Amino acid sequence: MAVFDFFPFLAMVVVQVGYAGMNTTTKLAMDYANMKPLVLVAYRQIFATIALLPFAYYLERKTRPKITLPLLFQIFLCSLTGIVGNQVLFNVGMEHSSLTISTALTNILPAVTFLLAAIFRQEKVGIKRLSGQAKVLGTVLCVGGAMFLTFYKGPIVNIGESKINWKYANDSTGDGKDSSNSVFGSLIVIASTFSWAVWYIIQVRVSEKFPAPYTSTLLMCFMGSIQCVVIGAGVNHRASDWALNSGLRLVATIYAGVVCSALAFSLTSWTIQRKGALYVSVFSPLLLILVAILGWALLHEKIYVGTVVGSVLIIAGLYVVLWGKDRETKVTAQETDTKILPEEKVKNGGDLESQLPAESSGDESTQQDIGEGVEGKKKNGDNDDVESQLPPSSIGNNHAANN
Repeated sequence: MAVFDFFPFLAMVVVQVGYAGMNTTTKLAMDYANMKPLVLVAYRQIFATIALLPFAYYLERKTRPKITLPLLFQIFLCSLTGIVGNQVLFNVGMEHSSLTISTALTNILPAVTFLLAAIFRQEKVGIKRLSGQAKVLGTVLCVGGAMFLTFYKGPIVNIGESKINWKYANDSTGDGKDSSNSVFGSLIVIASTFSWAVWYIIQVRVSEKFPAPYTSTLLMCFMGSIQCVVIGAGVNHRASDWALNSGLRLVATIYAGVVCSALAFSLTSWTIQRKGALYVSVFSPLLLILVAILGWALLHEKIYVGTVVGSVLIIAGLYVVLWGKDRETKVTAQETDTKILPEEKVKNGGDLESQLPAESSGDESTQQDIGEGVEGKKKNGDNDDVESQLPPSSIGNNHAANN
């Protein structure tokens, strides 16, 4: 059991390390190699499509449902919101902001998703319940933290200077780039998170109608690559903008496509199947910690009081929203079981004798007496009190069978 629990934990740590590396290489490619956000995302989707193709073919060729036009339209919307809207806007925001702030702002996703789902009536707020109050409080904390990160810088946190001298970092960041805490960049990242939340809502419907995650992601990446190429060709029409003549450009695009779109997706899907979506969400703050360390050590980014306070508020809000969602799920499951149990008792009332364990039934005559007692109760309309006539061990078995 311990080994079984260790591998999902290891998988999610690897995923967060992979995302931290992607954010760092992406920031360097845009700042040092002058790579355009649209171009970078287009290449990322092209490499992701190539990497996902064998997974989609071999793992889902026998179980893949029929691909219909309405499904393709929904996947098209997913590519617009999840790739063009989310990834492109995030890269544009990170280009004008710091690595740490951009990553911290993405943690408002659960709160934004809850807010949009409540607006479109896909989720009940349930303000009278503790779970609903927790989701509302968590959303307020996330939004407050995001605003704090965006509009307040404060003094520098004195944690010393990094001793790592990297030529990419020295050329691309430094004091001249300290305008990276701009309000514009933060607002663009927040906009990308809203687009990501819209993608999540659409993706839930796609997953329900088309339970082939590798194929749907392959189609989304393929459509996203076409969209980015078409839009990027108009915005970045020079051939030099699309050239992968720099090692940093090539590494950033291949790394993002293979590691963070193909490998990370596979590991995340595997973990969700075994531990659930909530387990995966809990690891999100680890990415912020890793990125803050990499930004300080490699890119010489300065950490401000506003960054620390805002990040703490966002992480606190994230966990409060997740706790409220988890509690709501458990309460809903308990209420469903409570409604089903009486119906199952009545339905299986005549089969109670067959559910009695051998030690509680005694000999053949005892079983006959109990059977007659049950029949007598059924005639008198007192089915609900049948359990009071049974030994404790058989009551437990009856509840287990109905649940």
